[in-house]
Amino acid sequence: MDLSEKMRDFDKLSKALGYTFNRSELLVQAFLHSSYVNEQADEFLEDNERLEFLGDAVLDLAISHILMELFKHAAEGDLSKYRATVVDEPGLCQVARRLRLGDYLFLGKGEEQSRGREKPSILANTVEALLGALYLDAGFEKTMKIIHGLFDPFLQKLGTESMPHDYKSQLQEYTQKKHRALPKYILSDETGPAHSKTFRVTLSLNGEILSEGEGKSKKEAEQNAAREAYYCLKKNSGR
Repeated sequence: MDLSEKMRDFDKLSKALGYTFNRSELLVQAFLHSSYVNEQADEFLEDNERLEFLGDAVLDLAISHILMELFKHAAEGDLSKYRATVVDEPGLCQVARRLRLGDYLFLGKGEEQSRGREKPSILANTVEALLGALYLDAGFEKTMKIIHGLFDPFLQKLGTESMPHDYKSQLQEYTQKKHRALPKYILSDETGPAHSKTFRVTLSLNGEILSEGEGKSKKEAEQNAAREAYYCLKKNSGR
């Protein structure tokens, strides 16, 4: 499917966002995966990785600003924990699936065949790329308003029993308090083809290996390693 044909599908996304792009080329670029661009003859075609980089920073700033308003008396540590919970990969994937972002992606043949439209890492990165494009087209205030709407289901759970776990933050808080040390994450293995990698991360504390974790992204592998280490330490301490 070429770009001109794909453009007709963006009306639904614009309605879901409550925003129509002035620079449609930015919106298209947000969905140009590197695997697609690498297969094209157009040397001026740019993938979405730079927008993803920008969107990651915009999202962190916007969520930080929102959290400061929602939790006016919360400590810095709690705010950091809340932010990490809201903007983690599972949360980004939920936003992507709600907006059906996978339907708009331009993927290379390999990614298409390996169901790249459903991969958590690609979906999460696409959300960030879309937010980067929004920021460039609409400015920060409008983008923050859209972010607030998109992430409101997660924001409402903060501070409640239904709040999802961010094991990396929990482990860091625990080891600082109990061991006065921070866990270290080392990428120990990376297997599989470029379009479907599996990452293995080794977690150590004070030079001692505590756990390993696997995932389809480094973030997921680190979370899995942190979860195992956290429960292991809690069990051994009896608390």
